[in-house]
Amino acid sequence: MSPPAQTGTARTGAAWTGTARTGTAQSGATAWPRASEPGAAGAGAAAPVGLIASRVRLDEKRIMAALDRRAVPYERLDGRTCRYELDAAPPPWPVVLNREIGQVRAAYAAHGVEAGGGTVVNSAAAIELCGDKWRTSVALRRAGLPIPRTALALTPEAALDTIERIGYPAVIKPLQGSWGRLVTAVRDRHAAAAVLEHVAALPSPQSHIVYVQEFIDTPGRDVRAIVIGGRLVGAVYRSAGEAAGGWRANVALGATTERCAVTPELAELAEEAARVVGADIAGVDLLEERGERLLVLEVNSGVEFSGFQEAMGDTVDVADQIAGYVAACREGVWM
Repeated sequence: MSPPAQTGTARTGAAWTGTARTGTAQSGATAWPRASEPGAAGAGAAAPVGLIASRVRLDEKRIMAALDRRAVPYERLDGRTCRYELDAAPPPWPVVLNREIGQVRAAYAAHGVEAGGGTVVNSAAAIELCGDKWRTSVALRRAGLPIPRTALALTPEAALDTIERIGYPAVIKPLQGSWGRLVTAVRDRHAAAAVLEHVAALPSPQSHIVYVQEFIDTPGRDVRAIVIGGRLVGAVYRSAGEAAGGWRANVALGATTERCAVTPELAELAEEAARVVGADIAGVDLLEERGERLLVLEVNSGVEFSGFQEAMGDTVDVADQIAGYVAACREGVWM
């Protein structure tokens, strides 16, 4: 837990407002109370868990149902209406589960909670690290984990030579992004030049930073492993759909899922990757390199698990695992 920042003589705190849902009953707008008000920091285990989510998808419904089953009080905040202010009391929630869908808003929601001295899962640092593919690769490599050959070019012009050094086929990815969007495989210099010409025309300066990885020859699938509280809860294969060209194995692009047997190598890699990026709840993507070894592709801090849950059936309840972890954090027994 980070202490409140100091700015001159003023303490940096935070105040939140937003559309709230407490337990199973709807309530109106809620506000982060002042220190002297009921519900301010110090309420301990009696205080509800905060749950930030602007969109309540099936995953969030499952988590809220799991919290209800565990009799863990919670208060949902709509991330679209959240704000925080300086000089306010610490947050009233002993722990906040961050399910905000947008990476940038999720990171700043976490920063807001942490600025007031609160604890959020996942932390702002973990969200920002996982949200940057290059920084994630650097962290994984420094930890000695196996990853695909990776390179960075600061301009599209420099990227062409970078890709040549990686070798064809190669994969060009945006630094940020999810669901496999704008991820492109290039199989020769002509294709790479065409893609980079498009990249150069993009308006954002960050878009001109080119992240390149070698193309890994896989069986047309990857492995999604979910780690909660440092422990692997399971893994599934994600087989690429035709809409993704048969190689991008994202559920959002039509990939199908099936249960994957967990080996000691898989469990160790997934748990270590989550630890390296500091993510309490993580979706770790791995590639099978020619069926010989596993490579860590990326780590996701905002885990979507509907496809995972469908494949696992009744053997694993991801929402309940998340609810259990948050409840343990709330009671101070898992932090």
